[in-house]
Formats: sequence, structure tokens, C-alpha cells
Amino acid sequence: MTQISILGCGWLGLPLAKKLIEKGHSVNGSTTSENKLSILAEAAIHPFLVTLESEGISESITDFLTKSEILIIDIPPKLRGNNPDTEKKVFVAKIENLIPFIEQSTAKKVLFVSSTSVYGNENNIITEQTTPNPDTESGKQLLSAEALLQKNKHFETTILRFGGLIGEDRHPVKTLSGKENLENPDAPVNLIHQTDCIGLIYEILYQSKWGEIFNAVAPFHPSREIYYTEKATALNLPLPKFSPEQSQIKRIVSSEKIENSLKYQFDLKNY
Repeated sequence: MTQISILGCGWLGLPLAKKLIEKGHSVNGSTTSENKLSILAEAAIHPFLVTLESEGISESITDFLTKSEILIIDIPPKLRGNNPDTEKKVFVAKIENLIPFIEQSTAKKVLFVSSTSVYGNENNIITEQTTPNPDTESGKQLLSAEALLQKNKHFETTILRFGGLIGEDRHPVKTLSGKENLENPDAPVNLIHQTDCIGLIYEILYQSKWGEIFNAVAPFHPSREIYYTEKATALNLPLPKFSPEQSQIKRIVSSEKIENSLKYQFDLKNY
């Protein structure tokens, strides 16, 4: 049995923790909401209230990391772009504050949940060898945070860059439904389902794939117009209407490394 700490038991972290417990591991889980502590405890997760800010980190972080061999960091940047000056380096500062506590802990393996947004609008087939070129503040800060963790010699870090996240309770078609003149009708989708997110993290831990970078996107890339029209129809939602103007975006994130290195098979019926 391995003890694992999951920083951020939200949309992905909570079901991931349940899966790891089901597989026989002991899990410490963090939340920033006091109300959620009981939800974690009911799921047999050891609950911790941990607040990570750019100015500092709550004292509970030490207990949260105690005796854990693996730390999974799953906290989104949450940058809205409304205050670019105040938001600059906020997420990076949070990771900088966290690192000394990881160094002092028993955790020697770190899995950092990142995003394919670090590649920006690269108009090509994207692999792990593609040079990141983020064009959003959150993408820039994720890339900086990745570098901080990877260069640290006290622990080994694997970076997992997810594409667009979908699940039973989360799907972009619900936002696009009924809207008109949507851009980039022929741009390919680059999505990953919650089930595959969890499956991939489990395989990385199980196969000890440390010091790696993985792009995590399902090998399923229909155009936005085709995919979201079909999805809206299947969910009985008002159809989204796309602009007739074709786009220049042909960005496809390759899943080849994940399929070859981890021998992972995506469950495409979820898409």
C-alpha cells in the first residue's frame, strides 16, 4: 500500500482519490472548503484543509504531506484575465511556496496536472517534443510551474498535460448550445474524459513513469461543428450554429506517446 497526497480534491481529484483507495492505497486529500471535509472523510479520504496562496500556505500542509510517497498536484490556475497585472505570477508563486514543503517531506514523486494550453495556438500536430508557446496568462504560469517542479532535484516530477476536460456533469456543448456564429467550425477537437484522466494517472503511478511529460488527449478529432452538433442532438439541446468562415486552426494533440509508452487504451464511447 502506498500513501498518496492529492492537493486539490475537486472535479478530478475526488473521484481519483476514490479510485486509488479502491486499489488499496491510503489517500490524504486537500480542500479549501471546510464544508467539504466531511465529504472527503465519508469517502475514506484523510481530509485536510489546505489553503495555498501567493503570500503563503496554511500550516496544515506539513501534516497533509506526512508519510506520503507521492504527491499529485491538481489545482487549476483560476486566472480570469480581468486583472492581468495582479494575476501575473500568482499561480507560480503558489507553487514556489509549496516546493520547500515537498522538499522537507517524504514525497519523492510528484505528478503535476497541467494543460495543453502551454502550447498556445500551435497550428500543427502537437507532440511532447513540440516547443511550448503559451498565449494565455494561465498557460504561461502553468509552463513556469512545470519548470520549477521539473528542475528540483529533491523529487521526480511527471507532467500530465490534459486537453479539454469533459465528463458526465461537464461538457462544453452545454455552453455552446443555442449560440450563433461560433468561430472555427472546422477546427479539430482535443478532449479528454474524466474516466480517462483517472485511468491515465493510475497507470503513471502503477508503472512508475516518473520524470516524464505526457500529453493527454483522446485520439478522437472530429471538427468542432460536426462534434458539437452531434453532441447537442444526442443531449436534446438547441443546436450551436457555426460561422461559415473556415478557420486556419488545424491543431491536433497527439496521443501516440501515451498509447505507446503506457499501453493505454482510451474509452472512446465516452466521447
